Amino acid sequence: MTDVSDSADITPESLLAGIRESRLVGIVRGTDGKAAAQAALAAMAEGFTFVEIALTTPGALDAIREVRAAAPAGCYVGGGTVLTVQDVDNVAEAGGQFMVTPSLAASIQESARRGIPVLAGALTPSEAYEAMNRGATAIKLFPASIGGPGYLKALRDPFPGIPFIAVGGVGLDEAAGYWEAGAIAVGLGGPLFGDAGSGGDLAPMRGRARAFVDLADSFARRTAAATVATAAATAAAGVR
Repeated sequence: MTDVSDSADITPESLLAGIRESRLVGIVRGTDGKAAAQAALAAMAEGFTFVEIALTTPGALDAIREVRAAAPAGCYVGGGTVLTVQDVDNVAEAGGQFMVTPSLAASIQESARRGIPVLAGALTPSEAYEAMNRGATAIKLFPASIGGPGYLKALRDPFPGIPFIAVGGVGLDEAAGYWEAGAIAVGLGGPLFGDAGSGGDLAPMRGRARAFVDLADSFARRTAAATVATAAATAAAGVR
């Protein structure tokens, strides 16, 4: 197997900037590595910039290697459910460009030590704070559905500088609520991929991917317009 871990990788800073811009992270988890790779590439073709492949998927490392080799320019593949130092080794060797954890795990410090971006799983204020202290690039709020956007908003009050990505139970109807509550992005597994990572039909998944990308673009336009309107109103008030 070819080790591509020394080829051009994304930095924590640029990954964070890219996720803020796209507002979306795809999460492939299935029963077939080849199908997972094809699902990840299909999502990228429909506009997803960042896709992780969970290590719980049989053949996940080969899938990461395949996606890394075939990904469109400007798209990045990571490893999900990365828990141990060995997991970090394996994903990096396969060409994974970022790591994602479901919890506070040894993989956070190891990824940070190597300069590899890591989205660290946390749920409580203490876990989020600890994950950032260990070197996390951003916090994967998981499972976000436990508290919904209201919980995220409350969590951000004492930690306005922590970037949160809402993951778990986030669908097309819920995504905007998390963005409005301050999430820099949402992570999408089943609501995006369905059974595509296990060999299911890619066509419906492609349609869902386009819908999520369109929703993110629409939200970005509304946010930009609101910012401009607020700035104009402030300027007008200042000259009165």
